[in-house]
Amino acid sequence: MGPAAIPHHIAIVMDGNGRWAMRRYLPRVAGHKKGVDALRACVLHCGERGVRVLTVFAFSSENWNRPQEEVSGLMELLAVALTREVPQLHAEGVRIHFVGNRAALSDKVRAGLQQAEAATASNQRLTFNICFNYGGRWDIAQAAASLAAKGEPVTEASLDRAMALSHVPDPDLLIRTGGEQRISNFLLWQGAYSELYFSDKLWPDFDEAAIDAAIADYAGRERRFGKTSEQVAPGKSKKVA
Repeated sequence: MGPAAIPHHIAIVMDGNGRWAMRRYLPRVAGHKKGVDALRACVLHCGERGVRVLTVFAFSSENWNRPQEEVSGLMELLAVALTREVPQLHAEGVRIHFVGNRAALSDKVRAGLQQAEAATASNQRLTFNICFNYGGRWDIAQAAASLAAKGEPVTEASLDRAMALSHVPDPDLLIRTGGEQRISNFLLWQGAYSELYFSDKLWPDFDEAAIDAAIADYAGRERRFGKTSEQVAPGKSKKVA
């Protein structure tokens, strides 16, 4: 598989942690802990495969509506993960960005996010965007509000520059695990031309082989961005139906 077949930017909706735990008669937070293990392996494997940007949906703006015990457990898990995972990711050349509305987070959590970003700021092997307290509609609204505050005209180009993920190209491949086939308010702007891949595997079971399967599926697709096959690949023979 050549370099062109590897997505530059993969985005993932990591769905199924709670169901993974419930099927094992465990509390939902146990599924999220197992999901962190799967995420660590995913980050490292993507770096090995040559993916340059990985963006994951860790906590949506709608997730605050979940049971308080689960929300509190997720916040505690984030604090633990920052302490435990960041040094290893830093050693692997991973640059961490947290994307989302930080206003609702505690001072301790905000400080932890800033420290993780500062510690990994010079790394260049893989940019790892963690969307926490994020929503696609929030992103578009905050971009429009920032332009309005500056008195700048709202155009596609100016909105694109004001988005929370303006530091990376749009995702080539958007994966959702857990058997659901929707994007759930994730990267509504940036995912306009992303290839979509849905897996029935629950996130804690989405291992390196599953990532490779998604990449292989992506490699077999033709990305046209509104053009025809002939425009994308002049002289390419047409397939017989």
